[in-house]
Amino acid sequence: MEASSRDGSRMAKPVKVSITYCAECGYEPQTLALTDALMRRFAHDLSSIELIPWYQGSFDVSVGGELVHSMYRDGGFPEHEKIFEAVRKQLAAPAG
Repeated sequence: MEASSRDGSRMAKPVKVSITYCAECGYEPQTLALTDALMRRFAHDLSSIELIPWYQGSFDVSVGGELVHSMYRDGGFPEHEKIFEAVRKQLAAPAG
């Protein structure tokens, strides 16, 4: 069953976002800021936002099972807009 996003476009299914963050590094503020921004931007278009405490300086974000940002690979924390774009791409993808 299709649903409508806030902007009225149709999408096939809600998207899951997973954020793996370094708990021992104190990355909770960045994690919660991204979570808040995602909730405000996409509301019911997300099936879930999974927060995974980890270690060793990690901060990874996966959207629909695809790694879209890795602190190890990309350096630093992601711009929220980069994650928003990945969510919009997943929402626009055909169901299947």
